[in-house]
Amino acid sequence: MKFLFASDSFKGSLSSEQTSMLLEKAAFEVFGDCDCSSVAVADGGEGTVDAVVRAENGKIVTAEVHDPLMNRINAAYGVFDGSKAVIEMAAASGLPLVPKQLRNPLNTTTFGTGELILHALNNGYSDISVAIGGSATNDGGMGCMRALGVKFLDSRGHELQGYGSELEKVARIDVSGIDKRLSESKITVMCDVKNPLCGENGAAYNFAAQKGATEDIIKQLETGMVNFRDIIKREFGIDCDKVEGAGAAGGLGAALKVFCGGEMKSGIETVLDLIHFESRLDGVGLVVTGEGQTDWQSCFGKVMSGVGIRAKAKGVPVVGLCGSLGRGAMDIFDFGINSLMTTVNAPMTLEYAINNAEQLYFEAAVRMFRLIKLGMQI
Repeated sequence: MKFLFASDSFKGSLSSEQTSMLLEKAAFEVFGDCDCSSVAVADGGEGTVDAVVRAENGKIVTAEVHDPLMNRINAAYGVFDGSKAVIEMAAASGLPLVPKQLRNPLNTTTFGTGELILHALNNGYSDISVAIGGSATNDGGMGCMRALGVKFLDSRGHELQGYGSELEKVARIDVSGIDKRLSESKITVMCDVKNPLCGENGAAYNFAAQKGATEDIIKQLETGMVNFRDIIKREFGIDCDKVEGAGAAGGLGAALKVFCGGEMKSGIETVLDLIHFESRLDGVGLVVTGEGQTDWQSCFGKVMSGVGIRAKAKGVPVVGLCGSLGRGAMDIFDFGINSLMTTVNAPMTLEYAINNAEQLYFEAAVRMFRLIKLGMQI
């Protein structure tokens, strides 16, 4: 029997790599002689760079960039295959980089994310994937584009710096200085939301509050974003309210699409492509995947559904070993997952489950493999 282990991390307890080690140990205890392989997987959120680098034997590169408040920091991204780079925008422009008392998307910028892209270009990487979750920003991506050579000008022709507060001041956009290497590069935008740039489902109204915005700030950001949208439509003929994902990361999705020709793709689909997941399924008899909690959200761009769909297409069965099951967990059966098991074996607190995650996971893996072995004998 050949097994492939491809689980997401269990947030706060087990990494993807740890689950694979425990599964291999349990498989050998039950089956003795078996063929086990594993691959780290992520859905475009936290851990994406590490997962891709481990899976593809890449390396981590560090660059000095600016955080959302324009303080200098070191941020990392991954490179592999000679020409490919994978970036988590949260490494340079993420919410955890801003102290809680200073969180206000009027005062934050994606400039550092642009610096990471520029660093990748300067080092010869022309196939760049950017995961745009977890931002502290609502600047329409102006900061990112400014780092790449775009100028955003006010009514007097003065260049703006690229903060959320400046969206309403944009009168003209000068792209003559944009880095020419972008037009020769492939930019993939890992984005799992479909929000437009403006309106009740747009960047400001949906995401700004979690970044520290009050109701008044949200209204100001929306006014600015409408102006920004209209300028883009006038000068480039693109209506960002009709571009799915344009409102992601406070409008960074729109900027990467409009100015860099970025292709919007699901995070998990991008990761599975980057790690050549289909080829890893060759000869596999069973895939084991999982996550901390499986619920209705697992069916929408998460690791389990992505793995399940790809495996089903090649006729490979999949079992999900999860920490717990929530509302709508059974819906995952429509996405290539054949069965679900949990690590929780008795009533317990979340704290206990997290603190004892390794032992609980291993024991559950043994139970799972014993049941699989029984099924093979029937």
